[in-house]
Order: sequence, then C-alpha cells, then structure tokens
Amino acid sequence: MNEAAPPVREAPPAPPDRGAGPFSRFERMVAWRYLRSKRKETVISVIASISFIGVMLGVATLIVVMAVMNGFRAELLNRILGLNGHIVVQAMDRPFDDYDAVAARIDGLDGVRYAIPLIEGQVLGSGRVGAGTGVLVRGIREQDLKKIDLVARDLRQGSLDGFDDSGGVAIGTRMAENLGLTLGDAITLVSPDGDITPFGTTPRVKAYEVTAIFEIGMSEYDASIVFMPLAEAQLYFNSEGIVQTIEVFIDNPDRVDVVRPRVEEAAQRQVFTVDWRQRNQTFFSTLQVERNVMFMILTMIVLVAALNIISGLVMLVKDKGHDIAILRTMGATSGAVMRIFLMTGSAIGLAGTMAGVVLGVVICLNVESIRQFFSWLSGTTIFNPEFYFLSQLPARMDMRETVSVVLMALGLSFLATLFPAWRAARLDPVEALRYE
Repeated sequence: MNEAAPPVREAPPAPPDRGAGPFSRFERMVAWRYLRSKRKETVISVIASISFIGVMLGVATLIVVMAVMNGFRAELLNRILGLNGHIVVQAMDRPFDDYDAVAARIDGLDGVRYAIPLIEGQVLGSGRVGAGTGVLVRGIREQDLKKIDLVARDLRQGSLDGFDDSGGVAIGTRMAENLGLTLGDAITLVSPDGDITPFGTTPRVKAYEVTAIFEIGMSEYDASIVFMPLAEAQLYFNSEGIVQTIEVFIDNPDRVDVVRPRVEEAAQRQVFTVDWRQRNQTFFSTLQVERNVMFMILTMIVLVAALNIISGLVMLVKDKGHDIAILRTMGATSGAVMRIFLMTGSAIGLAGTMAGVVLGVVICLNVESIRQFFSWLSGTTIFNPEFYFLSQLPARMDMRETVSVVLMALGLSFLATLFPAWRAARLDPVEALRYE
C-alpha cells in the first residue's frame, strides 16, 4: 500500500545577492507575503487583525480622551478667567473708599486690560416658581460690565444700556429657568444682613426687575450669579461709598507674576493681592493629575494590543520554520530574517496607529454631535452640564500630545516585535526544520 505523499510546501522566493543592503526589496516582499492571510493561517490572521484593531482603538481612545480633557480644562479656564479677575486686590488698612482713583491708576499700567471695582454678597433669590436658591450678587458699574465679553457678548435677552440707572439686575439663563423668570419679571433677593433695629438685625428683602439674561456657558455661573448696579449694591449691602475688591484683568494671564508687583505699587496703599492660580490651585491641579492618570491607564490598551502582536508573531515564526530553514540555506543572514519579522510586526503597529489617528481626529471634530446622538439614542443626558459645569462637550487636540501618543504606540509595537524576530533569527536551518 502506497503511503500518501507529504504535501508540497511552497518555497519562499530566493534571497537576493549577499550585497543587498538591509530592508531590501526582497526583505520587504517576504514580510508583506507573511502579512497576507492564507486559508491554513486563519488563526495567525485573526490574531494580526485583533492586534491591528487593538492598536487602532487604543490610539484613537487616547487621542479623544486627552483632547476632551484638554478642551475641558481650556474651556473652564477661559470662562473662569473671563469672568473673574486674574488679580484680586483687597484693602488692608482701611476700606476701599478711593476705589475710583485706585482702579484708574491700575488700569493705566502696561499689560493690564482693565480694572473693575466690585462688591459681592451671598443672598437668597426666589422667583415665580421653585424654591429659593443661593445667589451671588456682584455689584458692578455698567461701563465695567460691558467690558466682560462673556456677559456682554452672550446676552440672550435684554440689554445692558442704561444698566446703572435701570434699578434692575442681569441674571443667567439657568437661574431664569430654575426660578421661572423671563425679561421684565421680578426676582426677590433676601439678605441676612439688613437693617439694624432695637430687636436686632432684620433680613433685607427687595425685588428687582430682570433687565438682561446672559449665558456664560458654565452652568455654575449661569445658575448662581446676579449682576446689580454698583450704587444699588452698595445700598443693598450697607456699603455706601466703598467696594470690597478691585479685580484686575491682564493681557496674558501666564505673566501674572510680572504684573502683580506693579499692581501693588500702583495702588499706593496697603493692599493684599491674590492671583488666579492661587484661587483655583486645587481645581486645576486635580484636573492635571486626572489627565496624567488617564493617559497612563489608557496606555494599557495599546500595551495589550502590543502583546497580541507578540503572540501572533511567535505563532508565525513557528509556522514559518520550514521557510526560515530554506532562506538560511540559500544564503539569507540571521539579520535578514530578523528584519523580515521586524517589518511584519511593525507594519501591524504602524497601520493600527495611523488608522487610530484618523479615527481619533474624526471623533474629536464631531464629538458634540456624537454626544447628542448617543443622548438621543439612550434617552438620557450624557455629559450633563449640571455636573460637568460646561453646556457642551469640548475637544481640543494638542499637536505635541498627539505626536507623543503616536510615538508611544509605534514604540510599543516595535518593542513587541523584537523577541519573536530575535527568536526567528537565531534558528539555524536544522533547528528550523524541527518546527514542521
């Protein structure tokens, strides 16, 4: 009885002359052939596909998450610094009864955009519907309120013209929704520090007409801040002729250390100054820590994909043991074999990284539309502004950060190919035949 003839295995193409340099056309051709799936190499092909998808999703996820966190920080920073002064000046020796002169001197400094005298107080506000809510009243002059772009530029209803003499107030859109107020309605403000009587201090209750409704885009501010004419606020808070602080807005917030000493000198009196970094240090430090931790955690996705590349190449080396033996006996060096498998594994990482960059950029450019679609699909509000401060999901890509993600993914993919390629290169023809 005749024995069945062993299956004929297709031999790899003959290597070029020994004079061919590294990464020659022959090596690239063999590496590309090993990447193509064959019927009997289904498992290897599936592992390579999973590795490609893993790298792609890992890179895309890293780009999207870092872009969203960058956008979140930038939007919060713009809104916080756009509404609050970069330097807050407070009086020490006596109340700010000369605030007009001090603000004028500070306003004339180089690098200072404008200086705004303010008086603030916490009160209880109530409208036509709903329970009362905590309100931060900020007394400000009309000319100064118009300088704040986040308010003057984003008015939803009403006008700031004649604000000083209107006897009314400007409120945020969320406060208007929560209290059921529209333009022309009255908001009632209750202050615990009212008139002093023989029976003690009585709360001060007064209703003000809503003359303007603004939207800053930061839910905390839109739901809690009320702007009141400075003269009216001084009467309401028993602070006639004085203010509490002067908020200084500068051209470049990052140069606050340079401008701050000049502001203190221009005040020409004893003052205490606090810059925006000190006031928001905990908040922005927390965002930075969270950003770094998220980067490290999401890097694990790319690392898992790189481990899949290792397993796929190890199986490929085992499957191609006969081919390696033929290549070595025909004159291919161990370096050539190593480069072939390096290119095979690196191609998976390169293709996955490039696809991940494209996918990440597309998602970042359409992140708000995607959020709205999934909110509609699930019937719930994803990225609720009540909890995340902002009314829209921001995404801001940073070129250096994106490049670092790409280099990290390529580096991990390349490192994942070293061990299988080294294992293939150290096989001599006799040992390689044992894999059959």
